[in-house]
Amino acid sequence: MADLKNKVAIVTGARRGMGRAHALALARAGAKVVVSDIFLEECEIVVQEIKKAKGEAIAIKCDVSKKEEVDAMIQATVKEWGKLDILINNAGIAQFSPFLEMTEADWDKTININLKGYFLCAQAAAKEMVKQKSGAIVNIASVAMGQIGVGFPSLTHYCASKGGIVGMSEAMAIELAPYNIRVNVVSPGAIDTPMIDQVKQDKASMEGILGRVPLHRVGRPEEVANAVVFLASDESSYMTGSVVVVDGGWLAA
Repeated sequence: MADLKNKVAIVTGARRGMGRAHALALARAGAKVVVSDIFLEECEIVVQEIKKAKGEAIAIKCDVSKKEEVDAMIQATVKEWGKLDILINNAGIAQFSPFLEMTEADWDKTININLKGYFLCAQAAAKEMVKQKSGAIVNIASVAMGQIGVGFPSLTHYCASKGGIVGMSEAMAIELAPYNIRVNVVSPGAIDTPMIDQVKQDKASMEGILGRVPLHRVGRPEEVANAVVFLASDESSYMTGSVVVVDGGWLAA
């Protein structure tokens, strides 16, 4: 079991779905957790869940696409607990739009949150981690990451952002290694979160996805969180620049 006692972690997009699962799992492992999202009241609900289980957590509102809000989140974290050890870049959106109808605004919104937001959070966090010469950054991508991954129609902007996360993470891992800051990626497949609710409503689409997954089911957020906690902990101390796929065998099939 990973031991994150006395570690301080930030999870973005943590009010629900996988982000919530990551926050709860990190807290169970002993970390002090910042639960962050754009809806503060929902973050507070997750904080109360953590506190009810005898963990430590605070909620901070943050739009990851805005540098001033990201910087304020990092500063508030360090003010509260004196340091930052772990960043889980999880905030993201997936809004369906056919490629030929996709607007520049559609593209910009997705890239600004899913890719620029990861850059802003990782850079601000790394500047704190450099001071202590240690840290772990886990970026959540997707099986829709290009190359060995898969593409999805009507999600060109989403797929571009997730592929960008992998390339960015590999470069970050090289640059931050001298400071003992590790950067890894978790790429989930079909996970039972609000993000796939639209797909679940289309029976044919859902059957098509499950037909490609050898385990023939969607994953649980907690199953992704297990990988996140591992990469955030010293149990993965010799891993950086890696992509861990949690997809029920989708990409292997």
